[in-house]
Amino acid sequence: MTLSTSHTLSHQDVASLDDTLAKLDLAGRLSFIAGVGGRAVFTTSLGIEDQVITASIGTHRLLIEVATLETGRLFAETVNLIGETEERYDITIKRFYPEQDDIDAYAAKYGLNGFYDSVEARHACCHVRKLVSLAKALDGASFWITGLRRGQSGNRATTPFAEFDAERNLIKINPLADWDIDVIKAHVSSENIPINPLHARGYPSIGCEPCTRAIKPGEPERAGRWWWENDEKRECGLHVAEAASASPLPTASQR
Repeated sequence: MTLSTSHTLSHQDVASLDDTLAKLDLAGRLSFIAGVGGRAVFTTSLGIEDQVITASIGTHRLLIEVATLETGRLFAETVNLIGETEERYDITIKRFYPEQDDIDAYAAKYGLNGFYDSVEARHACCHVRKLVSLAKALDGASFWITGLRRGQSGNRATTPFAEFDAERNLIKINPLADWDIDVIKAHVSSENIPINPLHARGYPSIGCEPCTRAIKPGEPERAGRWWWENDEKRECGLHVAEAASASPLPTASQR
């Protein structure tokens, strides 16, 4: 299969790419994307899935950039894992931070922790602390690699290996789409991959500290994210069209 960049791929190309990736293992999927041409960026939240992908990128020395969104509200365990992972795999994880002007504007309108008060305020916070940084991380990229899995939530149950992200005009690659959590854990154990210690304390999905709690027995993996909201398919906006969420505050670059 021959590809150029996301800007010239048709929907048939993307479907063909999805079929191609489905036949490969994780290392094969990542190696294929790294060899296509065009800039590939993997954004990691340092969760267990993302650590599996980072380990593969580092172990196989793939030409894939690794980036993380350092929101300013992460758990200390997550921040510490960034450096540990860089040292373990001899890679650089590029940090992208929110603009202080945007944080100040958010706090002035909603209060620093106003995300607890309404869905609109929560989406606005995610926009300021995550989405603006994501746009910077993906600027000029042809491929965006993520740790999305079908088993994470009902909203992700049909996650493909490759899909066109029209909002960002690139191809989104989900190389772990068909991995379940037991396979993930077994792989982490066999490869001795460093993971966030919070996973052992009941946090299967880890985001910003104020917005993440441990889950209860029998709850879905992402039940601990924005737990005070009623929508079972709640997302921060990274993996859904931004138009589907509340109107965000204007950012520093828009003012």
